[in-house]
Amino acid sequence: MGASKTEHFSEQQNEMAKIAKALAHPARIAILEHLLKVNECICGDIVSELPLAQPTVSQHLKEMKNAGLIKGTIEGNSVCYCLNEKTIEKLHLYFKEISINLSERNTCC
Repeated sequence: MGASKTEHFSEQQNEMAKIAKALAHPARIAILEHLLKVNECICGDIVSELPLAQPTVSQHLKEMKNAGLIKGTIEGNSVCYCLNEKTIEKLHLYFKEISINLSERNTCC
C-alpha cells in the first residue's frame, strides 16, 4: 500500500484536509452546530444532545480537538469545550476564496 505523501502538498492543503476529515461525520457536524447554538463553553452536556454513548462522543470530541476545530479546558472533573474561532475563520476564508474564484470564471459544465 502506498504512502499518503502529504509532504508533497502545501501546509494549507494539509491543514484543510485535516479539518475536513474531522468534519466528515454527522455526529461531529451536530457537535459543531450545538456549540455554535449555545455560543459558550459546554461542560459535559454534549452527550445529552446526541443519540450516542459517552465514549463515542468523547472520541468525536478528541478528533475535533486534534484538528483544531474546538478547544477544551479542564474544570474540575469535566472538560469544557468551545469552538476554536481561529480555525473556523480559516475554514470560512478558504471556502470564501473558492467561492469567489468560482463566481469569476466561466464554467464549462
